[in-house]
Amino acid sequence: MDNDPNKLTRRSLLRGGLRAAAALGAAGGVAALAGRAKGEQVLWQIDPAKCTACGNCQTYCVLRPSAVKCVHAFAMCGYCKLCTGYFEPDAAVLDTGAENQICPTGAIQRSYVEDPYYEYVIDEGLCIACGRCVKGCSAFGNSSLFLQIRHDRCVHCNQCAIATACPAQAIRRVPASRPYLLKSEGQK
Repeated sequence: MDNDPNKLTRRSLLRGGLRAAAALGAAGGVAALAGRAKGEQVLWQIDPAKCTACGNCQTYCVLRPSAVKCVHAFAMCGYCKLCTGYFEPDAAVLDTGAENQICPTGAIQRSYVEDPYYEYVIDEGLCIACGRCVKGCSAFGNSSLFLQIRHDRCVHCNQCAIATACPAQAIRRVPASRPYLLKSEGQK
């Protein structure tokens, strides 16, 4: 009997072939899973829990006006007469005069509900994503105003210019099946 460990036998050839086939099968399975994950469409979105309303969404978006818009979580809102996302912090009077509003474009519409409640609605066509209302609402209010990328406007850049410029790293990719990161009570 020949004890040469380097001798090629039918048994060693078969064993090596089976190992190679198993390795190729495993690699094919991994490639199939990676291909499936790669095929799932992802979109850019702002994480409201991380956003600092720095204003970069307005200036760095490739679109004018930005694809980012202010969103209002009505379930969190107190419908206050003195809304810090609507009024300048040092407003002389609580009326709808432009000099008293925090939004430079008048994108926040304020309407009377009943004393002392007011409803605030965002006119997205006027919103430029400056974040001033979000910052005011977060600083003194309940954070019911926050920014989100509107996918009907976004051109889905491969590398989002806003994500690159975001100091809080609040912009990340999300599955297209769940394109919005909404704020809920308890988040600030």
